[in-house]
Amino acid sequence: MSELRWDPLKNNWTIITQGRSRRPQDFIQQRSQIEMASCPFCNGNEAKTPPEIYAYRPNGSQPNQPGWQVRVIPNKFPALRIEGELDNQAEGLYDRMNGIGAHEVIIEHPDHERSMADLTAEEISEVLKAYRTRMLDLRNDSRFRYIFVFKNFGVEAAANVPHSHSQLIAVPLIPPVITSELSACRQHFERKERCLICDLLSQERNSKLRVVRDDGNFLVYAPFASSVPFELMVAPLEHSHDFTLQTDQQLLLLADTLRDTLRRLRAVLRDPPYSFILHSAPPMHLRWGRPDYWASLPSDYHWHIEIAPKLTRVAGFEWGSGFQINPTAPEEAADFLRNSDPTVIY
Repeated sequence: MSELRWDPLKNNWTIITQGRSRRPQDFIQQRSQIEMASCPFCNGNEAKTPPEIYAYRPNGSQPNQPGWQVRVIPNKFPALRIEGELDNQAEGLYDRMNGIGAHEVIIEHPDHERSMADLTAEEISEVLKAYRTRMLDLRNDSRFRYIFVFKNFGVEAAANVPHSHSQLIAVPLIPPVITSELSACRQHFERKERCLICDLLSQERNSKLRVVRDDGNFLVYAPFASSVPFELMVAPLEHSHDFTLQTDQQLLLLADTLRDTLRRLRAVLRDPPYSFILHSAPPMHLRWGRPDYWASLPSDYHWHIEIAPKLTRVAGFEWGSGFQINPTAPEEAADFLRNSDPTVIY
């Protein structure tokens, strides 16, 4: 029988259709490919992109020249632009403001053919350090209320350039999904004086039904009310509200976890398209008239990464109702991934 499951972090319901559960082979699809005569993200094509903002150059090469391992550039076609003022104003019952923000691309490796799953833990850790560096820099701008790091892999996940990359968008307000998470975490802490995500991690470790990987540092599990098949959450077991507080050693451990997780997804689902999103604490800028606005944030919030394979489509019911329908129970998804061989390459 199908189940309705509530997610206390997301504040939403998911329908798990256990009666017609779908297995990994049911989701395997012929991936679309983008052919590029010349990729602007490749080593040697630095002149085809805007000037770099940050780069990791282990051999000390010059900016905007070959020799980099990780390179961060402004998005050539940004969703938001950094110049200007917000000019927040009402228009009747509506509100509008200028599209102020930052939009950057993190090119994860100079090799066009290597995905993040192909990189070593040391290489992925340098990508994570680039996230940290850019987040720390952009939070100095008080116009930016949230800094959103995400990665789309595959055409079906809206990756328009096949070269492995992530993106960062700084926005002048806190996105609704993050607002909902922050509120859920704060309310839980007010009632119980405990972090909601710490409680979720403890429960998942005790149950083990939905755990994919537990190395004592980071937990990877399929959320109880997963919105999509094979959805995963990655979180540090040690409480931390802010991703930028992670040390180099912690980022290396996280890189090893991400590498293993992405390889398990590749082995089970034949290299599926996916998105992953980093949820971290907002910049703790003082809010006018609310001096204690972020006072509880270090105690009640807990940063994490969400990974969502793009295996199903949103249809009318989901779009119109806000319910999600997941045809694979998270317990089954976790079992497939936990028992997979991450060394298998398709």
